[in-house]
Amino acid sequence: MLQSLRDKMHGWPAIVVLGIAVFAMSFFGIEGYFSSQVETFVAKVGKREISQQQYQDAMNRIRQQQRAQMGDQFDPTLFDKPEFKQQMLDELVGQQLLLQANDDLGMRVSDQALRDTIAAMPAFQVDGKFNADMYRAQLAGAGMTPDMYQDSVRTSLQSSLLPDAISGSTIITNADVDRYLEIKLQRRDVRYFILPRPAPADSQVTDAQVQDYYKAHQADFMNPEQVSLKYIEVNAADLKPEAQPTDEELKKRYQDEMSRFGMPEEREVSHILINVPKNATPAQQKAALEKADKIAAQTTPANFAKLAQQDSDDLGSKLQGGDLGWLQKGVTNPAFDAAMFALQKGQISKPVLSDEGYHIIYLRDVRSGQTKSFEQVRDQLLKEAVAADHDRVYNDAAGKMTDLTSQNPGSLEPAAQALQLQVKETPLFSRAGGPGIASNQKVLAAAFSNDVLASGNNSSLINLSKTDSVVVRLDKHVPASPRAVADVRDAIVQKILDQRIADTARQKADVLVQRLGKGEDMTTLAKAEHADLLTLGQAQRVQQGVPQAILTQAFVTPHPADGKPQYADVSLDHGTYAVLAVDKVEGGDLSKFTADDRQQLYRQMMQAYGGVETQGFVDMLKSNTKIEIAKDRM
Repeated sequence: MLQSLRDKMHGWPAIVVLGIAVFAMSFFGIEGYFSSQVETFVAKVGKREISQQQYQDAMNRIRQQQRAQMGDQFDPTLFDKPEFKQQMLDELVGQQLLLQANDDLGMRVSDQALRDTIAAMPAFQVDGKFNADMYRAQLAGAGMTPDMYQDSVRTSLQSSLLPDAISGSTIITNADVDRYLEIKLQRRDVRYFILPRPAPADSQVTDAQVQDYYKAHQADFMNPEQVSLKYIEVNAADLKPEAQPTDEELKKRYQDEMSRFGMPEEREVSHILINVPKNATPAQQKAALEKADKIAAQTTPANFAKLAQQDSDDLGSKLQGGDLGWLQKGVTNPAFDAAMFALQKGQISKPVLSDEGYHIIYLRDVRSGQTKSFEQVRDQLLKEAVAADHDRVYNDAAGKMTDLTSQNPGSLEPAAQALQLQVKETPLFSRAGGPGIASNQKVLAAAFSNDVLASGNNSSLINLSKTDSVVVRLDKHVPASPRAVADVRDAIVQKILDQRIADTARQKADVLVQRLGKGEDMTTLAKAEHADLLTLGQAQRVQQGVPQAILTQAFVTPHPADGKPQYADVSLDHGTYAVLAVDKVEGGDLSKFTADDRQQLYRQMMQAYGGVETQGFVDMLKSNTKIEIAKDRM
């Protein structure tokens, strides 16, 4: 075959083929033959991408919240279920659709709204007031800069702009509230009796019936797939830096980072804002500037607060005479920041244009920064330096482990020998997890991934925590296998008998309901079935001492017609059935609901209806937007 091709690639055919190839390379760019674009998004919503990092961050936030809320009841396997992953991705897609709609509609979060939101957060307050030191300390502890945090808060606020607007436009009338209350507070007179659990129609279960049930439900009787792993681990707790830093090194660190130990200069500022509409025309911009110039010409330190209350368009500070409090460099937008720090104490600026409009800025006071001495911060510097050295040693070891295990994907031994690490082993475990590292969701995902399970490669580096990481590889694999019929025979026999009992009970209840519908007496039928007839007067939807399944059925059974009760049967636990009668239905007494209760209900209904309308709006956006989902990256 190869020789035949060589023979044919001589003469004019070869020249034609070569000419086509050269033309293609020239026209499309030769780099296209040597490079390719690797897509990494989990979803693309229009032109916006949801990265794997964004998706994973969202999953981690929900995981942490649920672990904190549920404690010992927390089920980590929930996060591996495809339906949960899809639900999480749907929420992120909806968020991106709302952000895109904000852009299209010109909706945005103003700098003032962002400042007010952050200032109102209790975590950043001391004695009920925003504290800049607390703000910086909290962000530093979380490993975030002010810009990073402000971007996060702004995104969150932007995501709620349209939902808030939709909820705010939702119309709930008093009649809607009344109808809801009449249903919620409804009372019903109910009678019921619970049938004794019957014996199965046939108590004999043959081997053939066991075999048939086993074949039809084989997925219920499987030994789960299991694996065991070999792994090497780098843990910062086992690593020690070579030596502690000297005072000379600490002093150099102090000099290099002196700005960290000083209180930055702060300025006490008031302002008057003259709004400029988004996408304003030149005429509108000119009118706003003329108004701002006119006000600026009248302002003095003595009348500034009065003019702010009278003319400012900033509702957040207007009532306080334009007072914005103490501000540091970088808190406001760049134009406002530059003008504020160019003023001397007591000065008032000319109109300054920002994306909100024109600001007239009054610098009321200045508070100089102060720097702590080396002696005051030496212990802090030492602690930070030791931690940094510790992290450096850990990161160096983890990096080497990553390189060595990727260079030798078929074995952990080279990395273990080079780094003097022990190759450890886990016992067999299923996808539900196991002891030790097998309880970690990242390890479980790697253990059952194609790369580790099918290809037999080392995993990539898995971070168990910020200072603990492992690389794993497959040791043993035990595929899922059916359990022997003999091992599960007793369980199958019980399931068959339980189903027969449930079928017998349902048939009995159906017959009794039919007989009651034809006019037979309920008391007589209950007595004949050796059951107690119970009466519930003015039954509510939820009340103690009554099976919830009975109450639920009682409130979905039709209203009595022509004075005749309505009958129904309801399945309880373990193949038990009840028969009930609804004798009377009364609407709720609205007078028992106070005005405050009604107002609270009104707000709840607004929120619920608004949520439904918002979801409808998101669904509409989704239908009009190209959305790509990469399920293999979830």
